[in-house]
Amino acid sequence: MKILVLGSAAGGGFPQWNCACEGCRRARSGDPAAKPRTQSSLAVTADGERWLLLNASPDLGAQLLANPQLHPQHGLRGNPIGAALLTNADIDHVAGLLTLRESHPFAVYATPRVHGVLAGNSVFNVLNPELVARRPMALGEPFQPAGADGRPLGLEVEAFAVPGKVALYLEDTSAGPGFGSVAEDTVALRIRPSDGSSDGFFYIPGCAGMPGWLADRLHGAPLVLFDGTTWTDDEMIRSGTGVKTAARMGHMPMSGPAGSMAAFAPLSVARKFYIHINNTNPALLEDSPERAEAEAAGWRIAHDGLELTL
Repeated sequence: MKILVLGSAAGGGFPQWNCACEGCRRARSGDPAAKPRTQSSLAVTADGERWLLLNASPDLGAQLLANPQLHPQHGLRGNPIGAALLTNADIDHVAGLLTLRESHPFAVYATPRVHGVLAGNSVFNVLNPELVARRPMALGEPFQPAGADGRPLGLEVEAFAVPGKVALYLEDTSAGPGFGSVAEDTVALRIRPSDGSSDGFFYIPGCAGMPGWLADRLHGAPLVLFDGTTWTDDEMIRSGTGVKTAARMGHMPMSGPAGSMAAFAPLSVARKFYIHINNTNPALLEDSPERAEAEAAGWRIAHDGLELTL
């Protein structure tokens, strides 16, 4: 099984178009220690021929162009993407579906909640229902995703709810602490080959906490790609780029006693990569003390074009 990181940044990418924080300035200037990144998305394949897209970034067009494995392979028209799977309804995870509107047959997998969001926005009707099958996935029930033609892609996927928050544009500010969030709003994925040749990996690009049951589930995993949005909870406030904490946005910070580095320290995960990293996060900078601290704790910072094999 091969995993291709198409995009590794959080919403807005790195550098973000309207941001002049230190990291964005350095990335924009061509600083080799501040490599640009597009918005978070992965592609996974069991056979090297047909791919499952995990989240559809607004940068998807550029990501497809940058990765020859995802270029048309046969005939005048075509693409090896057989299906797309969405972990939530965030703009940076669904907007790229509009890039796939040019009469390409594929399937879209999401929770009924996320499918309801897509169905309620008429712009997604550009995905011709005769070509694009919208298929619901139930939480906690492993399944084998298939292309529009019904042929399985050789992968087994299990989606399960993790602590998180409804997409910003769907928030109900009168609904209390969760802003109207329900379990289907933020999901994690366990993906492995359907033939059982590998234990697979976990993809968790958004997560607001590490309850005991999640720690138990991740313990000893061969590979986890985990939410690395901010370094500290108050990062955006402290940098002057925003007014919300990481917790308010539905994310764990990397550092601190309540951060993901501390939560993962006892879990014996073989390989750990941070993904979905905000432009303000100093760990993006290869020469920063924060990057050194994360790497000393056994983490790697995902980058666009990273290829992993299981």
